[in-house]
Amino acid sequence: MNNATPDKKNITGLILAGGRGTRMGNVDKGLQAFRGKPMVQHVLMRLAPQTDRMIINANRNLPEYAEFGVPVWPDEIAGFAGPLAGLQTGLHHCETPFLATAPCDTPFLPLDLVARLADALTAQEADLAVATTGEGNSYQPHPVFCLLKTSLHDHLEKFLQSGQRKIDAWYASLKVAKVHFDDEAAFRNINTPEELQQIQQ
Repeated sequence: MNNATPDKKNITGLILAGGRGTRMGNVDKGLQAFRGKPMVQHVLMRLAPQTDRMIINANRNLPEYAEFGVPVWPDEIAGFAGPLAGLQTGLHHCETPFLATAPCDTPFLPLDLVARLADALTAQEADLAVATTGEGNSYQPHPVFCLLKTSLHDHLEKFLQSGQRKIDAWYASLKVAKVHFDDEAAFRNINTPEELQQIQQ
């Protein structure tokens, strides 16, 4: 397994933009305009400075995503198989020891996301670090905001080849460091046209 310590120079950022966008009317969420820019551009502007390089995982409109100047890769599993399929793609194309992920519909993600996940991954000698918010009944893990070792690629491949697709089930097979963030709004994702209109204001 990978024994390197994560820092900005050895972390690739992955934006997950491969979903169907069902609740948004089956449109490509990452390309929906938010405050004058596509949502994915907001995410890119916040995540890219925290990493050495970036990748986008998308299953539609690949030329449009490529215009943001970073490599774009579709899922290796057909049929919009969910975030683990995007994670598999990111790990496959990642050339650094660590991969940090965020979804394309979260334009307020924390500017210290990767640094805090990296600190926890190192301190707890974990395979993967994940963001959480809230406490007690309001506790909420955010599994698509994570930092993981690229050496987990084969482990994830076997999990997906067994037919499993649930991200929580895969995390349960790993040593996971949970990192609490106070700002719940930073992880707010925009799922519907109504939410998009509301947050625009």
